[in-house]
Amino acid sequence: MEKILVTGAAGFIGFHLAARLADEGYTVAGLDNLNDYYDVALKKARLAILEKKPKFSFYQIDLSDLGALNQLFEAGRFDTVVNMAAQAGVRYSLENPHAYVEANLVGFVNLLECCRHHSVGHLVFASSSSVYGANTKMPFSVHDNVDHPVSLYAASKKSNELLAHTYSHLYGLPCTGLRFFTVYGPWGRPDMALFLFTRAILNNAPIQVFNHGKMKRDFTYIDDIIEGVVWVMAKHPAPDPKWSGDDPDPGTSYAPYRIYNIGNNRPEQLMRFIEELEAVLGQEAQKEFLDLQPGDVPATCADIDDLYDAVGFKPVTPIETGIRRFVAWYREYYGV
Repeated sequence: MEKILVTGAAGFIGFHLAARLADEGYTVAGLDNLNDYYDVALKKARLAILEKKPKFSFYQIDLSDLGALNQLFEAGRFDTVVNMAAQAGVRYSLENPHAYVEANLVGFVNLLECCRHHSVGHLVFASSSSVYGANTKMPFSVHDNVDHPVSLYAASKKSNELLAHTYSHLYGLPCTGLRFFTVYGPWGRPDMALFLFTRAILNNAPIQVFNHGKMKRDFTYIDDIIEGVVWVMAKHPAPDPKWSGDDPDPGTSYAPYRIYNIGNNRPEQLMRFIEELEAVLGQEAQKEFLDLQPGDVPATCADIDDLYDAVGFKPVTPIETGIRRFVAWYREYYGV
């Protein structure tokens, strides 16, 4: 695992991962198309930090550009590829479905093709807790069926898992998918709840509280996520000798393929999350209570037993600490 490609390196999780790997001495290539789904200045500020690291190189490439991607793989000779590039966001997928097809389907197939033809040793890719869709049995387990997505974003992430398994089966490409659960922390995405709430409260504007506050989320702090990803990168998946087509297990395979949940395993009520944020900001939020939005699910909770058994992953950051660190970053970055 000497040469690593991190796609989506100017994004929230990709940035933190690339920084960690470069600091640990790996040769890291970061790829991003710097699209304007959210503030490009924030992406460039992340990149400015990465580009100061001697073992990091940046390439502005869109995954849908197979020619440019292939040239990068030809030159890079990557041992490991971590795909954090995607068109993110559940609600935006209702407005612009084609962006998800282009980035999350076409782009992902291009990445698989490059990994296959350039003998990449391990592809780790971001999936999402959104794939659990209409499932209600908690906690969500990788051994549960996930065939009822409730957003196009979720369907595109489920498609990534299916495509990766196909390449693992056909070409022996080792693939590990990680279903992320509500990641938050410094340098986070402006379209996510913590960022939106913090900005609104500091501007004395109302916050939108969906499902009338009756949401539960497995909020997972970014440092815990990165720790888990790094451990998974070093753990190449092997075929499961116990897998049977008579009783197919969605979480494992006869191919070198695995799916893991990566979450906090401790869901929090949205209202408690807001209360913690109000306490850190020293300011009460004006709340606008709204119905559950199309594509949203009322609750998430990750069963992380498989990931713990595989690499010893265990999240350690309580939301009080995580929120405090985010607010400190936000105040510094925006000069509030």
